Amino acid sequence: MKIDDLIAIDVHTHVLASTHNPTRGGESDKLSGTFGNIPELTVPELAAYYRERRMAAVVFTVDSPARTGRGPTVSNEEIAGLAADASDVLIPFASIDPHRGAEGVAAARRLIEDFGVRGFKFHPSDQGFYPNDRLAYPLYEVIAEAGIPALFHSGQTGVGAGQRGGGGIRLKYSNPLHLDDVAVDFPDMPIIIAHPSFPWQDEALAVAGHKPQVYIDLSGWSPKYFPDSLVAQVNSLLKHKVLFGSDFPAITPDRWLGDFAKLPIKDEVRPLVLRDNAARLFGMEKK
Repeated sequence: MKIDDLIAIDVHTHVLASTHNPTRGGESDKLSGTFGNIPELTVPELAAYYRERRMAAVVFTVDSPARTGRGPTVSNEEIAGLAADASDVLIPFASIDPHRGAEGVAAARRLIEDFGVRGFKFHPSDQGFYPNDRLAYPLYEVIAEAGIPALFHSGQTGVGAGQRGGGGIRLKYSNPLHLDDVAVDFPDMPIIIAHPSFPWQDEALAVAGHKPQVYIDLSGWSPKYFPDSLVAQVNSLLKHKVLFGSDFPAITPDRWLGDFAKLPIKDEVRPLVLRDNAARLFGMEKK
């Protein structure tokens, strides 16, 4: 992957369709209450989409069998295998529900060693756990040993929004302050706090500002809705620790970038957010 050929690195995109199942429909239903109808793309389709835009993208699923009673529509192995065929634009992450215990830990190690995944996605509200629960620590040990990032959903979520009882989703698990404990206990594991963390934005800014290995991605919201406190820190204290993310297909990178262009972001900060901070985090060499 040649960094100088890219205009941006989107660190937060979802794979909602499998190449092994031509019938689509269902995965996007979880988000339709918030984002309306959204496309369900396979990994090759995502690669083509981002290649056309001269962008790279982190791709992943969410594994939450403890709450949903089933595995993800698209397996970690499929995502990683197909992303390897599109390594010019795709960076594969995996997702393991911490409730899977020793089996999940073994799966994480295999995904790193045999499939080359470059990070892990956690969704505490969807998976039903506090990030600082010792239940998850064996997984973090494997991730930290590999020196790759752990990305955590934070704040409110579109999953279950408007459904009876919120679809069983409990927002309390996704307060980013819980990640402060994880950052202390795993000081060498990069942590990405995903999304503007409504209603806990100040907690996210505090953790990222205090812990050197903690980053924030800006996905899931149009930049026109970013709170002033977040914009101020992007321009100053956190300019090297904030990452572009769209949450595609919930929000398109085109819309996100168009709205971001209207924010009062300093000229020297824009390339850091859009590309350079992620390139440094992922150890991607400029050529």
